[in-house]
Amino acid sequence: MRILITGAMGQLGKSLQTQLQDHDLALVDLPDIDITNREKIFAIVDGFQPKVVIHCAAFTDVDGCTREPELAYHVNGLGTQNVALACYRIGATIVHISTNEVFSGDRPGGYEEWMPLNPRNRYGRSKAAAEEHVRNILQRFYIVRPAWLFAPGGRNFIHSILEQARQFGQLRVVTDEIGNPTFSEDLAGAIAKLIDTDQYGIYHFVNQGSCSRFEFAQEILRQSGLENSVISPILSSEFERASSPPPFGALQNIAGAAIGITLRPWQAAVADYIDRYVP
Repeated sequence: MRILITGAMGQLGKSLQTQLQDHDLALVDLPDIDITNREKIFAIVDGFQPKVVIHCAAFTDVDGCTREPELAYHVNGLGTQNVALACYRIGATIVHISTNEVFSGDRPGGYEEWMPLNPRNRYGRSKAAAEEHVRNILQRFYIVRPAWLFAPGGRNFIHSILEQARQFGQLRVVTDEIGNPTFSEDLAGAIAKLIDTDQYGIYHFVNQGSCSRFEFAQEILRQSGLENSVISPILSSEFERASSPPPFGALQNIAGAAIGITLRPWQAAVADYIDRYVP
C-alpha cells in the first residue's frame, strides 16, 4: 500500500515507519515540506498518489500554542485543511492524529469517541478545528485521539521524571491531572491495523487504564528501581505553566475495541519502554 506520513520524523512518525516498513512509504517533514504551504502539499500528494495519508504533523508544544494561538491554528487547523484537501483531490483516505485535549476534562469517567468537543486551551482548540476540517472535507477518514504519548528518541514524561529523580533525589508531581500514558509503538501498531479495516470514524487509541501524573511518576520510579526517591504530590495550581490541560482527560477505547483493536495496559507499556530504551 502507498502511504504518505506527514511529521514523519516526529515521535509517532518514526514508530509508524517501523510498523509500516513493508509498505511503500513517502516521508514528509520540516524543513523540506511545510503543511501550511498548500501548493507544496498538493504537489507531493499528487506526485506520490498515496492510498492513505497519516497526518502526524502538528504544533504540539501545548504551552507554545497558548503563547502563539494564531500560529497554533495556522499549523494545526489550516495545515490539516491543506492535507485533507490534498487527499480529497486524489481520493485518498486520511488518518488524522488528534489529541485528548479536544475535551474540556470535566468528566471524571473520561471520554468516549462520540462525545462533543469542548477544548479548554489553545492547543485543544486548534486540534478541534483540525478535526472539523477533516470531517467537512472527507468522507473516508480516521480520526485517532491518543493521550500522554511517550516514545524513544526524544524528551517525554518518563525521561523528565527519571532525570529529576537521578539528579535531585526528589520531585513534585501533580495529582489532579488524569490521562492515559500511551507508548508510541503501541499506537503505531493500532494504526497499522486500523488502515486495513475500512472502518472509518473516530478512535481513541491509548494504552488501557488511566492514572494521574503522580501515579504515572510513581510507576516509572518503581520500575526503574528508584522507588526510594522522594516524590511529593502537588496540585496543578501549584505548578506554573502557560496552558491549562484537561484535569480529567482519560479516553475510553470503545470504537477500536468493537473491531478488535486494543492496546495493552499502560503499566506493561511503561515496563517495556524502560527495559528497551532507558539506560
